[in-house]
Amino acid sequence: MKAAIVVVGFRAYDELDRCLASIARHDPDTPVVVVDHQASATESARLRARYPGVRYEPRERNPGFGAGVNDAARLVPGAHLVLLNPDCELTGPLASPLLGVLDEMPRVGIAGALVRESDGRVQASARRFPDVTTGLGGRTSWLSRVVPDNPLTRRNLTTDPDAGIRTVDWVSGACMAIRRDAFDALGGFDERFFLYWEDADLCRRAAAAGWTTVYAPVAEVVHVTGRASRHAPTRSRWAFHRSALRYYWKHGSPWARVAAPVVAVALAARFVVRSVRG
Repeated sequence: MKAAIVVVGFRAYDELDRCLASIARHDPDTPVVVVDHQASATESARLRARYPGVRYEPRERNPGFGAGVNDAARLVPGAHLVLLNPDCELTGPLASPLLGVLDEMPRVGIAGALVRESDGRVQASARRFPDVTTGLGGRTSWLSRVVPDNPLTRRNLTTDPDAGIRTVDWVSGACMAIRRDAFDALGGFDERFFLYWEDADLCRRAAAAGWTTVYAPVAEVVHVTGRASRHAPTRSRWAFHRSALRYYWKHGSPWARVAAPVVAVALAARFVVRSVRG
């Protein structure tokens, strides 16, 4: 088995149905594994009947996205992994173009595809590792929304698909190909990240181990962001901020860790503001 498309689901069944339909249409020869957390028995039966070629693995618990990917990876030993969020839809072949990048560039451990919003805009799925500028120039910051062409946002986010394949710090786990050797050497995803930032952590560990991450707009998907998280919005928001703090502590310098209490308070305040705004 050369590669497998891996989808980790959580209650977003309409989106998952469209995702699997798009795979069947555009990438029918690539094996698909779905690990469905807190699965509905009714929906599980429906999807199994509709997509008999998909390996569908319902789970009673929800241990998080990274744990779900690791679970799926154990079911397809030796295969490169093409991760795809259930709220993504293919617009053309996905696995073959991304695997072509891995074949041609042997030191590339992770390759991220071009990701578009549902309205066609390019999603900033390739980014710099977080630093002091990320809070101001990150993907969801006020400055990036209001003045998207400012220097801080340009520093943190990559959105130009016309520049071709290029090395970046990290790419979104919504759609990424991972070389199997790299995945196994890194021990997969860090399951202490329940949701969010596990993709940045994986790319950072890959870089430390000598692997390169690239943004490869040779394939693209449409990503309707946040469809699964809407089923548990407060828990998802909390997971985002908790994972941000975990990433900060894990990868920060000793001097940065001294400031961890201040960072924790700032993230808690951000969580409260975002929760009030809904």
